[in-house]
Amino acid sequence: MTDNLPSAPVDPYYDGVPDYMVEVYDWAYVDPKWVRALDHNWVVRVLLFFNDQRLMRMYLNEIEPGMRVWQVAHVYGDLVRRAAEKVGPQGLFFLTDVTPVQIEHAKQKLANAPWAKVMRADAASFDGQGQHYDLICSFFLLHEVPDEKKHEIVNNMLRQMPEGGKLVFVDYANPAKWQPIRYILKVVNRLLEPFAEAMWDHEISHYAEHPERYVWEKRSIFAGVYQCVVVRHKK
Repeated sequence: MTDNLPSAPVDPYYDGVPDYMVEVYDWAYVDPKWVRALDHNWVVRVLLFFNDQRLMRMYLNEIEPGMRVWQVAHVYGDLVRRAAEKVGPQGLFFLTDVTPVQIEHAKQKLANAPWAKVMRADAASFDGQGQHYDLICSFFLLHEVPDEKKHEIVNNMLRQMPEGGKLVFVDYANPAKWQPIRYILKVVNRLLEPFAEAMWDHEISHYAEHPERYVWEKRSIFAGVYQCVVVRHKK
């Protein structure tokens, strides 16, 4: 007799969101109340131990006006707006994210940049929408996804990179043992970031099916807490 009962309505902010996002990161990236509270520059600054501007510049400095840029996930603060402004009206800035609330915030930030497009899509399967991107960036995404997803995202980004293009990964790395932040992050990872410590154990190239086909240029920041990796095709 229960077969005819109407199903409970689906909260639009949770519709289609991957299970791991709801289970692990609901408070950080899915629940709109928390997202409103966290989407501020000062939050990013504190979370990145005041390295936020340095890390953002490592991405922004790779952008040239007129480029076609795909950023694979929304980022709190003003980074996406700054990236779109750097691209400028002669280029294309394309931003994807898998969660509805992140798409909502991204659209608000980019409303005054008609050359910026926002689309809900999974970075592991996004097909490029017929574009060839000069630059594709993952800014602090990989540490937040399970290892299988890391492989899928890295390889999809590599597939979308044309000859002459480049990928930029800015993320956590393996801190030096003398770096006090290492031990703070160990506690944070145990409590809140179960997928992050894989970035300590593996280079980003580890997640590529054919890493030997590419040049991986890595820069370490803040005694190894962070890394910026720029990837290009081998000539």
